[in-house]
Amino acid sequence: MKARDFIKTQKILRIATIDSRGNPHIVPVWYNYENDKFYIGTNTRTIKAKNVKQNPKVSFCIDIGINSPEIFGVMGIGKAKLILEDNYVKQVTKKILLRYFKSLKNKSAQQLLKDTDCIIEIMPKKIATWKF
Repeated sequence: MKARDFIKTQKILRIATIDSRGNPHIVPVWYNYENDKFYIGTNTRTIKAKNVKQNPKVSFCIDIGINSPEIFGVMGIGKAKLILEDNYVKQVTKKILLRYFKSLKNKSAQQLLKDTDCIIEIMPKKIATWKF
């Protein structure tokens, strides 16, 4: 399986950011992958957004399987930035949410769209895959 195809079919990415004390912070997130970049909708109040604002270095992991030969994963490091431009944030957030909801009319989708005020854009520098 190719990394790009795998990334586009999966639903959960774990992003690791670094806080002001140098400690890692890792969380599972919804994402969209487009133009060789990851896009994550969030709120500027979150720890991950605050960390990215202070330090653009991130790592990430997407994986499946608990038994061989179905174990496969993609991991990498990259540089992240916060995008705050409102129209762009809403446009990207809608693309992300439509990967997880059939419609944006869903109450949860509407709440997430309202709460999302920034996008974390990850530009991968290095990607590795594994399979067992």
